[in-house]
Amino acid sequence: MKITDLMIQETMIMDLKAVTKEAAIDELIASLAASGRINDPVLFKEMILKREAESSTGIGGGIAMPHAKTKAVNEPTVVFAKSSQGVDFEALDGEAAYVFFMIAAPEGAGNTHLRTLAALSRLLIDAEFIGQLMNTKTPEEVTALFDSKQAVEEAAKAEKEAAKRREAAKKESEKHQEFDTTSESDPMNVPAGTSNAFVVAVTACPTGIAHTFMAEDALKKKAQEMGVDIRVETNGSEGAQNVLTEEEIRRAAGVIIAADKNVEMARFNGKPVLQRPVSDGIRKSEELIRKAMSGDAPIYRSEGGGESQAKEKGSIGTKVYKDLMNGISHMLPFVVGGGILLAISFLIEQLAGEHHPLFQLLQTIGGGDGAFHFLIPVLAGFIALSIGDRPALMPGMVGGLMALNSNSGFLGGLAAGFLAGYVVILLRKAFAGLPKALDGLKPILLYPVVGLFVTGTIMFYLFDPFFSWINLGLIDILNNLGTGNAVILGLILGGMMSIDMGGPFNKAAYAFAIGVFTSSGNTNGAMMAAVMAGGMVPPLAIALATTFFKHKFTEQERKSGVTNYVMGLSFITEGAIPFAAADPLRVLTSCILGSAVAGGLTQLWSINVPAPHGGIFVAALANHALLFLLAVLIGAVISGMLFGLWKKPLERN
Repeated sequence: MKITDLMIQETMIMDLKAVTKEAAIDELIASLAASGRINDPVLFKEMILKREAESSTGIGGGIAMPHAKTKAVNEPTVVFAKSSQGVDFEALDGEAAYVFFMIAAPEGAGNTHLRTLAALSRLLIDAEFIGQLMNTKTPEEVTALFDSKQAVEEAAKAEKEAAKRREAAKKESEKHQEFDTTSESDPMNVPAGTSNAFVVAVTACPTGIAHTFMAEDALKKKAQEMGVDIRVETNGSEGAQNVLTEEEIRRAAGVIIAADKNVEMARFNGKPVLQRPVSDGIRKSEELIRKAMSGDAPIYRSEGGGESQAKEKGSIGTKVYKDLMNGISHMLPFVVGGGILLAISFLIEQLAGEHHPLFQLLQTIGGGDGAFHFLIPVLAGFIALSIGDRPALMPGMVGGLMALNSNSGFLGGLAAGFLAGYVVILLRKAFAGLPKALDGLKPILLYPVVGLFVTGTIMFYLFDPFFSWINLGLIDILNNLGTGNAVILGLILGGMMSIDMGGPFNKAAYAFAIGVFTSSGNTNGAMMAAVMAGGMVPPLAIALATTFFKHKFTEQERKSGVTNYVMGLSFITEGAIPFAAADPLRVLTSCILGSAVAGGLTQLWSINVPAPHGGIFVAALANHALLFLLAVLIGAVISGMLFGLWKKPLERN
């Protein structure tokens, strides 16, 4: 497939008008929407902004490559755009961006499309080619330039493949045993024999479309200039390609990990390993290769046989939040699946009695003997995994089970997860001085046995009694809250759901409600009613504002508003994020007020929602279903009206 099959002329923008990053993204998305290449501009923008939050796609050298892979895309497409004045795209080199490639890939993009996008990414390393693009005047010139460039690249690739086959045949005939540092599956690698120096690398980015392959190509080109043999494994959308062999890793002087996501690390045990962001693979390829050649990197130790993540820089709070979210994200399927089945069982109990077979079946599957039995162990286990890798998973899960059985509940499970993770880290340090002959025993004997014993002992004698006392006291306080105090708590929890719409405040409120829900035997859904109502308000408010204040929104924004009706009713708060990003003061202030009112009303009216997710689809299970819907409606109307009245009218040309 040719690159220009994806880079269609009707979407090209030869004179981008935007002067800000946000406006440039909007203009590129508008071109996609106008050509029918995407079906949900709001969701697509949300995914674009999510990728930008991980690291800027302004890769430097005047180029920006915003990209997303999502169900909002109908057909794989690349929007090419040029700006004569430049846009501050928060590029890695601090310079303005003049050439833009917005990549839109559907969730089910085929291998051919992904390989084509990878080929595009590799072309953008060529500064001379970018200069030629800047001089184009029409979409036809852009298409011709890419077709010509790709033809040259493919011819060079074919010649390399032929040369490799000739070399292989020659070696076979001479029965030469020297190991070939290149791979048949990766003809773009630098041929062996140019130097005795040999390094290996792995490149990966969260989306796996652009930066992965740009880093690969940058490392290869720089290695060729330096006379260094290199093998690069890519972890892109198609999975791991050109996977490094044990022999290659053994022979390598050093290892480069240019990745912004998890890669398999245990295989590099004992090797000098540089762990850097994928952007460094693009911008600092020479530095990385020199350090890898000289072994100027920390020796990697993988004593648990697990996966490791590229080193992250950040505060202690960021690290704790990441570990906590790892536990909650793995717990949520159990919460949603088990919780909704439990809620349906309560409805059946009301209609047919507690002896009905379907009630008993759903209680068994979703309740304490089924999905809900795993909530706290899974939470604790995956928090521990995030901290201490695989050796911490088992002690964490057992600690979580002890918390479940001792009434220390959700809080005890959180403590068990962090305890097990850091116990394993301390054990690594404590066992570091053991003879090397015992290294094989650490992951299969020492960490499991000692880690479980230490974690279990501390849980049994200290954490379980302490958190049981706190947990039971908290449940007692909540059960005996007066109406006024309950309303205040509802106001706080509802408002927190809108502060960052899926961020730490939102997740903290939801986690608190889950903790109350599970610790009270799945009967106290009052807090769940407050957070669900608060979380439904922001997208519904956006939808109402775009409906009743049409003159203040663009046509694209009005279309996006319709999507927010569905997202709001489904309790998907994140539907409002693109609007909040564009106008944070008005959107967030309006939504926080409406969400707080909705949360407070659920407590004023003593509403109980016995399901942890589902929005309007589980509203019928509430003890006061109509009042719950009314609370959501009132909150959404308040936020929608406030935002609509506060928003400035569109400027007229």
